[in-house]
Amino acid sequence: MTALLGYHLALLLRSQRWLPPVLLYLAALAVGVLGGGPVLDSLGWTAAGLLPVTAWLVRICATQEPPAARSVTAAAAGARRAHLASLLVAAVFAAVLGTVAVAVVALISDPSSADHRVAVPRLPAAAAGTLAAAVCVLLGTAVGALCTRPLLHARGWSLAATALFALVTSGSPAKYAVTALVTGSRTGTVTWPLLSLLMAALTAAAAAGLASALAPLRGSAGGGAAS
Repeated sequence: MTALLGYHLALLLRSQRWLPPVLLYLAALAVGVLGGGPVLDSLGWTAAGLLPVTAWLVRICATQEPPAARSVTAAAAGARRAHLASLLVAAVFAAVLGTVAVAVVALISDPSSADHRVAVPRLPAAAAGTLAAAVCVLLGTAVGALCTRPLLHARGWSLAATALFALVTSGSPAKYAVTALVTGSRTGTVTWPLLSLLMAALTAAAAAGLASALAPLRGSAGGGAAS
């Protein structure tokens, strides 16, 4: 599995197809996060942006291999493991991006409530932001896994719309985690979304397991689709 992870990571980095989602995320942070803004509000924006970016990265990693190379990889390591490795690489890449973003945002933001009257401890806020970011990465992984091969091969499927729906729909772990940060900012209360993290982890595991299980059956269809 280590070799598969290294292989898919090398493909991702060499292709530079990670640049558009990362640049989009940085642009979103530049628009939504202002230095000196309330820390919990800023961390909520930082976490929310990771969901569509992660879903995009998952689609990139799942489709970046040319069909011939995919067949060789599947024959050598198994289609299930190869597909799972591609999903893991995307999730880890997004998690590293989110961790760096949370750390920077926590440092440049004002450790106070939305009205700047209640002090908010910076480290607990950063921890809550990290958990919310993890929730969004996990749910983004699930969305990406369900919206690309081997489940879906059509290019017209709107990944962005699906990711947005997963972020705003009632009962979504990502919505609860982000809302907890924004709501806590009004009173200066830090809430750790542990239940949301568990739900997102279970959802991501189920989606990745389903996609990986179907990879041997439908992996030959389609090709190295564009991101």
